[in-house]
Amino acid sequence: MKKMYLSWIVGAGLLFSVQSTTMAQGDYPTLSQVTQRLQAISGSGSTAKLSSLTKTEGGKDIWVLKVGRGDMDNKPAIAVVGGAEGFHVLSVELAVQFAERLVKDHNQILDRTTFYVFPNMSPDAYEQYHAALKYERRGNASNVDHDRDGRLSEDGYEDLNKDGLITMMRVESPIGDYMPLGVDERIMVKADRSKGEKGGYLLFPESRDNDKDGKFGEDPKEGIAFNRNMTYKFPIFTPMAGDFAVSEKESRALLDYLFDQWNIFAFVTFSPANNLSAPLKFNAADARKRIVTSMLEKDVAINSMVSGIYNKTVTQKAYNQNNQGTDGDFFQWAYFHFGRLSFGTPGWWVPEVKGEDGKSSTNAEANFLAWAAEQGMDDVFVPWTSIEHPDFPGQKVEVGGIKPFVMHNPPYAMVNDIAKEHTDFIIQLAEMSPKMEFHNVKTEKLGNGLTRVTVDLFNNSPLPTHSDMGARSRWLRKVRVDINRDAKDLVSGDKIKLIDKLGAYENVTLSWIIKGSGSIDIKAGAAHTGIATLNVKL
Repeated sequence: MKKMYLSWIVGAGLLFSVQSTTMAQGDYPTLSQVTQRLQAISGSGSTAKLSSLTKTEGGKDIWVLKVGRGDMDNKPAIAVVGGAEGFHVLSVELAVQFAERLVKDHNQILDRTTFYVFPNMSPDAYEQYHAALKYERRGNASNVDHDRDGRLSEDGYEDLNKDGLITMMRVESPIGDYMPLGVDERIMVKADRSKGEKGGYLLFPESRDNDKDGKFGEDPKEGIAFNRNMTYKFPIFTPMAGDFAVSEKESRALLDYLFDQWNIFAFVTFSPANNLSAPLKFNAADARKRIVTSMLEKDVAINSMVSGIYNKTVTQKAYNQNNQGTDGDFFQWAYFHFGRLSFGTPGWWVPEVKGEDGKSSTNAEANFLAWAAEQGMDDVFVPWTSIEHPDFPGQKVEVGGIKPFVMHNPPYAMVNDIAKEHTDFIIQLAEMSPKMEFHNVKTEKLGNGLTRVTVDLFNNSPLPTHSDMGARSRWLRKVRVDINRDAKDLVSGDKIKLIDKLGAYENVTLSWIIKGSGSIDIKAGAAHTGIATLNVKL
């Protein structure tokens, strides 16, 4: 069985090295440690500026680091997002380490690229990792009646075996759907009745049925999940999604901020969604729907090219990575509703482990436990232990299972190398940003004080100026060409010309017939492509 998410399934001031700050500790940082590192990155004289977009219901800051130099709002930009899921603590560390390395080791790229780093969009949930009671939390600190019975959080998780962890509980029952997995009987899987298999266990999150409705852990003490609260395919009337899209302070603050950043051409989101180790597939029927639900064909080709770069840069090869987005998530919103190129990766996944027969298990938990055994990790599973449960008198109830967080977050000692490779990938993506250039400038005297000026505007990039989705939605600003001459002096050609899109390494020829002498200035571009300027003597 796939692991069940317990939450509802689911520079002057920078006087330190990345290595020393990240590897001095033995575990993922606390929220306060993350804040201290962000403040150090943005110290006096740094190219990074730290701001708080808002505070969550739990009083936690939603930080953004804006990193760049010069006219940052008119340079192509990449947004890097961590903490889309609260249980994915690795994602926060990858975003923070990217910012540290960017400022320390890649300062030169800031001459033509701006970066927005949102290190943690789920700080309320992230805090659960360091809490006295650990469980894989997704929701924020909003008060929510998940089971809609008029009472708040009355049926949450309970630490029945007093180990400080919320795992699973199995109940022996002839009507149960679950059975131990043959190759590793610690793991519970659903019986396949088509194969004649018979279950013998009920399986629940570690909890009690306090409201006596026959359900367990369905009203936990947590609120809305950031990664279920976006507008694209908003999963209405489902747990952790909210009463309406973008209902939460953090999601609203982020989107309000992004709508002012016209220069963002791409997103990299660290989350379970993954279109980098393998690109998304094009579905012609879904692309023709009124509400488009397939990445458009030309954008799939871009995704494939960028995926190739990712797989050359990141040494770990993907295994069992087929999560290409879930309803209401941020990764898909950035593409379908914001029109930008959107790339997602969990950053790490459990490597494939093959047995003595040369075969690997298709069960994610079995593969994880086999990998943990290879690594000498003997503290990732809580052995099934009998308890007395008031809701199951006279029945055998056991608590146990894989510990929270360990399947989604590698040991901290591995993170430094993972973060370095992903930093290298993002830098390569930034170097591919659309770039406006003028070429082949020609002037021709026509007599009577008239001059014809001809020039090629060239996108010197393997990426187009606009994603197909951005061009179709008309959300991205068009490429604008301006000439600083009065309209009365333009015999031919436009004073302002708008170009819908330039493809990869594509050019368009521009021409004017101008009356008068002196010189003219021409500029072309958009915030997300950068602005090219040209002075021509008539």
